[in-house]
Amino acid sequence: MTAVENSEALSEKTALAAESETSNPPTKATGLARFAGPATVFGLFIGFWYLTHHFLMSEPKKPLVPVPHRVIQESILTWNIERGAGGSRTGGGLLKLLEGLWSSVQVAGLGLAIAIGLGFVLATFMSQASWVQNSIWPFLIALQAMPILAFVPLIGTVIGFNFKARVMVCVIIAIFPIVANTLFGLLSVDKGYHELMSLNGASRWTRLFKLQYPAAMPSIFTGLQISAGLSVVGAVVGDFFFRQGEPGLGRLINLYQNSTEYEQMYGAVVMSAFLGIAVFILFGWIGNRIVGNWHEKRSN
Repeated sequence: MTAVENSEALSEKTALAAESETSNPPTKATGLARFAGPATVFGLFIGFWYLTHHFLMSEPKKPLVPVPHRVIQESILTWNIERGAGGSRTGGGLLKLLEGLWSSVQVAGLGLAIAIGLGFVLATFMSQASWVQNSIWPFLIALQAMPILAFVPLIGTVIGFNFKARVMVCVIIAIFPIVANTLFGLLSVDKGYHELMSLNGASRWTRLFKLQYPAAMPSIFTGLQISAGLSVVGAVVGDFFFRQGEPGLGRLINLYQNSTEYEQMYGAVVMSAFLGIAVFILFGWIGNRIVGNWHEKRSN
């Protein structure tokens, strides 16, 4: 066998080995191990919750931290508690939580949509001209660094304490990760690809839409995942302060806290946490569907 034949045989074996490694589907054990870590941490969290209630809290303060099964029973497994029933001052149950959830979903969804549109436009123009980037970037950093509560009186005074103000809070909180990650992805394309497209007569906008945006997709969806979770925070915070219109989860949390109905309050907190997790997973799934087949980090 000649050296050339040996080289070809070695190359073929290497290619077959690489193909077998990449084509092997994940086993059932791998899938179980993937969920074992989160399940363990969740179990430890619930155990610490019980430990706090039974051993770390004094008897007068135990109602402030009700045990998890009481929270689930009163706020999730009970459909509706009428106001005044069983001594309840405000009512509660799953029905009220779902109504508050729907109100928060509307605020968070609209705020996130505006933040995505505005963030993409800003990031695109910032990527095309350094003077635009230098002009806008300091104000975006200041917007991100300033506590959102500092904007609440201003927003309420100018816009009013209404639905629009709650949406504005979501936009302010959610826009920075979109701009930062999109801009990073657009500017991270290798210079050689730009030169190659320029040699073929591609214009700046052709490079933007056929080179930079496809290459920036992993970074874009990372920013969208972060902003999706932050939009839920914005909806809850805005609802907590702008107490007009349909009550969202933030208003329910405040209402139950003032009424010392802590089982219902913790139920609203849990519902808001599940909403944040759901939108984070949703955008992660969308990102994997779009770029997971060709981007190594996404596919893994």
